[in-house]
Amino acid sequence: MKIAQIAPLWERVPPKRYGGIELIVKLLTDELVRRGHEVTLFASGDSITAAKLRTVHPQALRIDPNIQEPGIYEHMLLADVYQNAHHFDVIHSHFGYQTLSYSSFVKTPTVHTLHGAFTSENEKIYRRFAWQKFISISEAQREPRLGLNYIHTVYNGIDTSVYAFNSEPIQPAYLAFVGRISPEKGPLEAIKIAHAIGLPLKMAGKVDVVDKEFYYEQVEPLIDGEQIQFLGEVSHEEKVKLLAGASVTLFPITWREPFGLVMIESMATGTPVVGMGLGSVPEVIAHGKTGYVCHSLEAMIEMVPQAMKLDRHICREYVVSRFSVETMADEYERAYSMVLI
Repeated sequence: MKIAQIAPLWERVPPKRYGGIELIVKLLTDELVRRGHEVTLFASGDSITAAKLRTVHPQALRIDPNIQEPGIYEHMLLADVYQNAHHFDVIHSHFGYQTLSYSSFVKTPTVHTLHGAFTSENEKIYRRFAWQKFISISEAQREPRLGLNYIHTVYNGIDTSVYAFNSEPIQPAYLAFVGRISPEKGPLEAIKIAHAIGLPLKMAGKVDVVDKEFYYEQVEPLIDGEQIQFLGEVSHEEKVKLLAGASVTLFPITWREPFGLVMIESMATGTPVVGMGLGSVPEVIAHGKTGYVCHSLEAMIEMVPQAMKLDRHICREYVVSRFSVETMADEYERAYSMVLI
């Protein structure tokens, strides 16, 4: 097949540090190329890919201080995709709602993977184009009330070979938290759990501009550099080392997480996850085997010591069998076939 992959321009593909969507696009694109498909990746010019790369800007928009209106570059990229739509059998958008209006004017089918959450505002445009072909990344992500034409659910996958398995956590024991430092990701809740249990907590993640006030006013005062440590935005290698060495990874989200890549990254290293049972969490964690799905902060506190007793080999095997990049690519190939019938 001739396939176009559209990635957001805000981060490079793959991301240098934090960026779940861009990592998924990288893994999927390269695996499709490996399988013999002719793939063109539309992304930032500093992206690294086995596919043919097309771009409208030489680097990720986030790291370019001269960018004042990112939307201009996004529309330029989408115009390039759809002006060349006739060259492709299928177009795969990871871009979000911006693609919907463009894809409605061409014959080449577009599948839209919904990586984010619905809001009161973006729901309006999704309803307007509800007939288009959507892919959810978890069953929990779907919103039946919107009437969207979901054709498939494809769980995110990772290259398990780049997540070193650790059969024993590092001693002395510590808890891990990886994610954006924002209210919905639950960093304050993670700190409360660490305080209640009495274990050190190592936190890693980026602080977006919109979350700086939250970080400086609520999170930073609790970071003492000893029990509560903040490592900032870490590289892939640093993240793997952090997760693999932890006794348990905390996922105390306060919103309906569409997927939660860090959960499978943690389990791939052997480290079980204790998460709040919102959104996709019950679909990703095998309760009682690779971690625990809880419904209150008190329950999470109670289950952390139990999670520390779980078999780390089972955590690893679970991810390899269910959330590999190969499984993800299989399911996307199936979705492409659905729209080409």
